[in-house]
Amino acid sequence: MNFTEFSGITTAKINALKARVARLGIDLRLVDEHFIRGSGHGGQKLNKTSSTVQLNYPQLGLVVRCQRERKRSLNRFLALRELVDEIELRVSPGTSRKLAEIGKIRRRKARSAAKRSRHAA
Repeated sequence: MNFTEFSGITTAKINALKARVARLGIDLRLVDEHFIRGSGHGGQKLNKTSSTVQLNYPQLGLVVRCQRERKRSLNRFLALRELVDEIELRVSPGTSRKLAEIGKIRRRKARSAAKRSRHAA
């Protein structure tokens, strides 16, 4: 998998993803990439094109599938970004943005639950 086929993505986003891949030490040659037909609503365009991207990372047993956009190149970028998020979550949970976001949501819910219990009493 190479970074040259991401059309429509800003170079800043591509460089940020490259930096994360390098920091985590991910070997992109180990990533299996498959283009498959999507499922769900979308009609003829979805039935005729293979724009859904599925990435397999066998070292950690991760599979990421993305069909958010109509363009294959954009789905490739989004799938790779999700894969890097999952790898970072498993390899380096202290630096994971996703884990930090989950923690922030948990703290917010705990504060609102505490407020509800104070007002109920």
